[in-house]
Amino acid sequence: MLLNILLITLDQFRADSLSCAGHPLVKTPHLDALAAQGVRLARHYSQAAPCSPGRASLYTGQYQFNHRVVANGTPLDRRFDNIAKAARRAGHAPTLFGYTDQAVDPRETTGPNDPRLRSYEGLLPGFEAGCFFNATEPAPWIEWVRDQGHAIPDHWEEALATEPSRPAHLSQTAWLTDQFLAWHGRQDRPWFAHLSQLRPHPPFAAAGHYATLYHPDDVPLPISPAETRDSLHNGLLRNPQTAAPTGEREIRQLRAQYYGMVSEADAQLGRVWAALKASGQWDNTLIIVTSDHGEMLCDHGLIQKAGWFEQSYHILGLIRDPREGRARGAVVDAFTENVDVFPTLCDAMGVPVPAQCDGLPLTPFLKGETPPWWREAAHWEFDWRAAFIPSG
Repeated sequence: MLLNILLITLDQFRADSLSCAGHPLVKTPHLDALAAQGVRLARHYSQAAPCSPGRASLYTGQYQFNHRVVANGTPLDRRFDNIAKAARRAGHAPTLFGYTDQAVDPRETTGPNDPRLRSYEGLLPGFEAGCFFNATEPAPWIEWVRDQGHAIPDHWEEALATEPSRPAHLSQTAWLTDQFLAWHGRQDRPWFAHLSQLRPHPPFAAAGHYATLYHPDDVPLPISPAETRDSLHNGLLRNPQTAAPTGEREIRQLRAQYYGMVSEADAQLGRVWAALKASGQWDNTLIIVTSDHGEMLCDHGLIQKAGWFEQSYHILGLIRDPREGRARGAVVDAFTENVDVFPTLCDAMGVPVPAQCDGLPLTPFLKGETPPWWREAAHWEFDWRAAFIPSG
């Protein structure tokens, strides 16, 4: 039986934001339901940050020191295999909803004026564009909101910052879910889809009623910065892009908005689960939910995902394999990594795991087994050259 494959990424989703992982406040019933019917990877890690390096590891199964995507804008070498190319070998037409953040290899372009060189928001080779948008310029969603009679700024970040002022069903997360569901309803053969949601990515402004779902007074406070810090940490604390607010009220508000975005992302996945069940495809669809990296969320005085702290790399990891004999409700405490996703999909699709992969299939864990030879540590990297090598 050729399985349907659904790979879902929720950008910047910390592992400890799941209610089934023990969060004292946030509710994620639909992700919890998936975990109850599959496997939760309790110590699952991204390999790199920011987005392009983290996603390159996810898509190619390689550590950063091998794929060499070291920053947003670093080209992905065209010679590398990836999940979309493997899906094609398995007989699928892999289709993307959202974005992959992979800059084109210049050798694939038509010359210095090729428009693909102006952005790192390229389409990973092998994917068809079901609904592809540049995450920094989500024009289709903005135009759709205007068609519904609502004013919205042109710039993507300003547009997302105004989401609390509109009903939640007009959010970018809801809109992209709509695009996937419409496509899903037209499929009459086994499919492979990648639903790549931007949220819970900043700006810290949840959509509609999710903006008030969690009261700031109820939100737990973050880990404070250590009194003794090295120069790198102090540099991040001085950088306006990575420094968290210092006032308690601002910190609580920021964290409450992040949790609201988490709950909205969960609610939209509930719509996906319902559609799969209604179409009779729930029991022949392999689902993987993960993220490209985490979010500091004011821990250690930081936001975003720079640096070396666990909060930037310890991410969501859920897998539900519908086939008979697969684990249900299991929690894996072994160290797993995003480089394992590509080999796992290859195994599920019945194609060989490419030799380039640094990761390993998670198939034994999906069968309820723990390999005695499994890794004893997780590995992640951050490339500091942009901070220390002057430009120009």
